[in-house]
Amino acid sequence: MAESRSRVRKNSNKSPQKKKKGLKIGLLILVVLLTVFGLYIWKVYSDVTGTTEKIYKNVDDKEEVRNSPVNIDKSDSFSVLMLGVDTGDLGRTEQGRSDTMMVMTINPRTNTSKIVSIPRDTYTEIVGKGTMDKINHAYAFGGTAMAMNTVQKLLDIPIDYYVEVNMQGVQDLVDTVGGVNVTSPLTFDYDGYSFIEGQTKTLGGAEALAFSRMRYEDPEGDYGRQKRQRQVLEAIVKKAATFSTITNYKDVLGTMENNLQTNLAFEDMVDIFSKYRSATSNIEQIQLEGTGIMLDNISYQQVSEEELNRVSTLLKEQLEID
Repeated sequence: MAESRSRVRKNSNKSPQKKKKGLKIGLLILVVLLTVFGLYIWKVYSDVTGTTEKIYKNVDDKEEVRNSPVNIDKSDSFSVLMLGVDTGDLGRTEQGRSDTMMVMTINPRTNTSKIVSIPRDTYTEIVGKGTMDKINHAYAFGGTAMAMNTVQKLLDIPIDYYVEVNMQGVQDLVDTVGGVNVTSPLTFDYDGYSFIEGQTKTLGGAEALAFSRMRYEDPEGDYGRQKRQRQVLEAIVKKAATFSTITNYKDVLGTMENNLQTNLAFEDMVDIFSKYRSATSNIEQIQLEGTGIMLDNISYQQVSEEELNRVSTLLKEQLEID
């Protein structure tokens, strides 16, 4: 009986020591996990900042039409010209033209964004060239600066930033995120791929590019193509936000380095993510519409003054400028 009580006392004396040892091991594991997590976050931050430095390219020849520069850090409304250029597509190495032109305006006060699609064949003055031509030729003649200046004059608004991606980049990005899901609005064949109206399918990079490029078989012509381009862009954004893509971030960054340029600095991107997130999730699509005309046997889209005023007014209200 005395021996039994002695064993109980010995066991009870060891129990607090075991608990302390277990606590120390637990704390050690926690410290190791936090250290590993901290190193991972630092590595991601280092990789992202490195990529943004490589894709950053300022535009020296852009005409400034604002009285003072926009300040994203202070949550100003701003605009971005999105250019999809055909450099790098079909083996091209020359400057190329802007196959896609969209203007996005973001207002954090109203938590709204607008995206205006500009027909590539819009007949307008090419600012800096002194000629009237298709708006997508501005990029071919004078690069990003001429494209921004031309769009500024056409819509009578300031263009603050640009994001430029070549068509090969769209294909690579779709492949990098593991494909995108889209529902075809019509039935057609293009570049060896078939699409069926109302059918949702996962597209790889080459197939997504074919889906977004066809226009001659579309009853809406270039306007229908622009709608499909927006479908692909929205699908990429949704897929890029998934966990599988986040864990594959290095491949995404590599694709960006090879195919994308912008004058948004890393700090601007961080501010947009933290302060403008609600606005970028509430997007209104706007189509700048024209009518087909023929000049010297060349087809153009002519946009009326009424249509330009309609779209310009919407964007000015969004940017809160007179």
